[in-house]
Amino acid sequence: MPRILIVEDEAIIRSALKRLLERHDYTVSEAGSAEEACQLELKEFDLIISDLRLPGEPGTTLIAAATPVPVLIMTSYASMRSAVESLKQGAVDYVAKPFDHAELLETVERILHKQSMQQSPPPDITDAGGGRQTMIGNCAAMQQVYTRIRKTAPADVTVLVLGESGTGKELVARAIHQQSKRAKAPLICVNCAAIPETLIESELFGHEKGAFTGASAARTGLVEAADGGTLFLDEIGELPLDAQARLLRVLQEGEIRKIGSVETRHVDVRLIAATHRDLRALSKTGEFRLDLYYRLNVMQIELPPLREREDDVLEIADILLDKACKRHERTGLRLSRAARQDVRDYPWPGNVRELENALERGVILAEGHLIHPDDLGLAPTTTRSHAPPANTSTSSSMEKNAEENEDDLSLEDYFQHFVLEHQDQMSETELAQKLGISRKNLWERRQRLGIPRKKTARRPD
Repeated sequence: MPRILIVEDEAIIRSALKRLLERHDYTVSEAGSAEEACQLELKEFDLIISDLRLPGEPGTTLIAAATPVPVLIMTSYASMRSAVESLKQGAVDYVAKPFDHAELLETVERILHKQSMQQSPPPDITDAGGGRQTMIGNCAAMQQVYTRIRKTAPADVTVLVLGESGTGKELVARAIHQQSKRAKAPLICVNCAAIPETLIESELFGHEKGAFTGASAARTGLVEAADGGTLFLDEIGELPLDAQARLLRVLQEGEIRKIGSVETRHVDVRLIAATHRDLRALSKTGEFRLDLYYRLNVMQIELPPLREREDDVLEIADILLDKACKRHERTGLRLSRAARQDVRDYPWPGNVRELENALERGVILAEGHLIHPDDLGLAPTTTRSHAPPANTSTSSSMEKNAEENEDDLSLEDYFQHFVLEHQDQMSETELAQKLGISRKNLWERRQRLGIPRKKTARRPD
């Protein structure tokens, strides 16, 4: 049961809010000031709801003291300035008094839900060679991936993994299989794009002796080989239509029939499919069966591209660099300051696979103990400009506009207007710095307000 601390100096409001939350199964504690609240073990709570104006220190002083516990600010002064200042200091959100009960409960539930999703640890995975590895990254998007894996793995449903090439779709499949009830059964991985179209049906479903020219012996298909376990079909968007029809029967009836056979066999297979293509769009052009798409899309897990994981890039790079150094027996190598900046700024259209190749190139070419930008061999790219200090004319004009429009412009309107106007010229880090919030807060508000992120155009080869 989530624990919530209410910090409010007006006893009537405090008691009413406590009763409201307790009626919805929250455990509630109270404090009349920030000083009184700080005498409690703040990190034992799941959420702190604090009035902005308190006797003594303001409610925002609890933000740093309670980290990482989220603080929801209440204010009677529902102006742009007070709301923006609270968010700048790290408040998870704000509500204006007098607040609507249903709206407050929805806000509390949303914050606690996101908080629980952000506490999912990366899954441990055994790779094909028997070695142990952990998925890397703690950004909000990857936390959602970990949560989906944890919840989906034991459910034994079909999973569709989406993401660009090189984002780690096979790692997700391995993690799901190894956390499922089928973990002791086989995991069969198939890249549909790597098998010639004339052989794909035989590879997947098997064939009888003499079924076609060259079929000198009967063969068991990969679907049957995965019986009792998991079948991972990578790049399923490349599967020919005839094979799609056969796969649909496996999903609907749990049956396969070898090429050249009149008998059907029952199989118990969990299917995980992955693609970087838009299957719904392919179905409109007749390249992918719509009924198969609906069968596949029971649970969806979307992997973010590396360019949207700025906070994770250097952590991933350090781990991959250590592995490359061990492979080439060059321990002690590290990235120079300029190389680290290039790694962070580069858009990585090839994602983790491209990053791994660049680091391996750097390990091979480095002369001394440092890997320099030239050793990485990255293609030229426009360097992201860094955000100017907060007292620049741009920042001043933003504050002026906020003050002029604070009576008729909501925080959500201002946020949406600013992001849409500047996202073509600024990175996510720069947008967050300009708004005075964290990149995590920026991402969460994009999701809540439905503001799509500008996709980085892929540079021509």
